[in-house]
Amino acid sequence: MRLLLIADTHVPTRAPDLSEQVWDEVERADVVVHAGDWVSLELLDERQARAARSLACWGNNDGPRLRSRLPARADAVFVGLRFTVVHEAGAAAGRQTRVSRLYPHSDVLVFGHSHIPWDTTAATVTNGALPTVVLHEVE
Repeated sequence: MRLLLIADTHVPTRAPDLSEQVWDEVERADVVVHAGDWVSLELLDERQARAARSLACWGNNDGPRLRSRLPARADAVFVGLRFTVVHEAGAAAGRQTRVSRLYPHSDVLVFGHSHIPWDTTAATVTNGALPTVVLHEVE
């Protein structure tokens, strides 16, 4: 399974659109996981039109129109792994312990907000920079 993890796209406030390379990956991915801060409702609509399957939440920069269409937290099972996507996971200090306590039943937690790449060695928690775009192959 090919996963595209993305967050903090901030379209159009920080970029006019996603690059064609990212859109190509959206179309190739089996699942697109977006951890919020879309900013643009049009970006959500375009992603829905181009992605085979998705898991997404809203972020702190997403207004009422986006929040009405997306949850604050989304959960799904892919290839036997329990995925959770949220926008914020709190401060870096103590994050691993905190998210393990908050999401004890998740095998993989994807979050955004910090704009700082972070991936635990067990690959159970992942975050990226602006915009976050990470590809993972899961068997």
